[in-house]
Amino acid sequence: MFFMDSTMLIIIPGLLLSMLASYWVRSAYGKYAKVATRSGITAAEMSARMLREAGATDVRIERVRGELTDHYDPRERVLRLSDGVYGSTSIAALGIAAHECGHALQHHEEYAPLTLRSAIVPAVSVTSNMAMPLFFIGLILAWEPLLWVGVACFLAAVLFSLVTLPVEFNASGRALRMLQADGYLTDEENAGAKKVLNAAAMTYVASALMAILQLARMLLLANSRGRRR
Repeated sequence: MFFMDSTMLIIIPGLLLSMLASYWVRSAYGKYAKVATRSGITAAEMSARMLREAGATDVRIERVRGELTDHYDPRERVLRLSDGVYGSTSIAALGIAAHECGHALQHHEEYAPLTLRSAIVPAVSVTSNMAMPLFFIGLILAWEPLLWVGVACFLAAVLFSLVTLPVEFNASGRALRMLQADGYLTDEENAGAKKVLNAAAMTYVASALMAILQLARMLLLANSRGRRR
């Protein structure tokens, strides 16, 4: 069956990398969230300055509950900072906030990969939810066309994961340049922020790898089912 067979071995590297990435990001965040910056500016204040100086004056900054729930919403043009980041002066907080500012500036400048990712979100949100149920039903019913519909739906999720990578890496690159060039962080502090952002980026790499491996597993199962017919 789909959930318990030898093809599960294919996704083990993805599972291991996902666990490692999760540990890495929480470890880096936990360490640098305790280290205050010399500038003494809060993440929210810094974000407002960064956006204003870049001309993105239509972006609002809001506080959102939770830990590491920071994100930029391009539909509403809102940059949301989590409880542990919004009012914090730590290296981790400024690094994360600058990363989200990077996304806001991508949107402001119409950065192509972000535009593409935003365009495919509605389709991916539907097809990704349909993929596994369709594929699983196709396996149970031994109906090959439904298997391939499931594969096609999941392919959209893989594409989304791959498009996300340049978006995230570019946002982090922008963040580190702005943090140092504008004097928010010293060279030593910027190195700490880089560790936090690199750890966060690894979660997206792990997600993309997991999606690719899952797709490979689905293709293997679909082809195997086809050969048995």
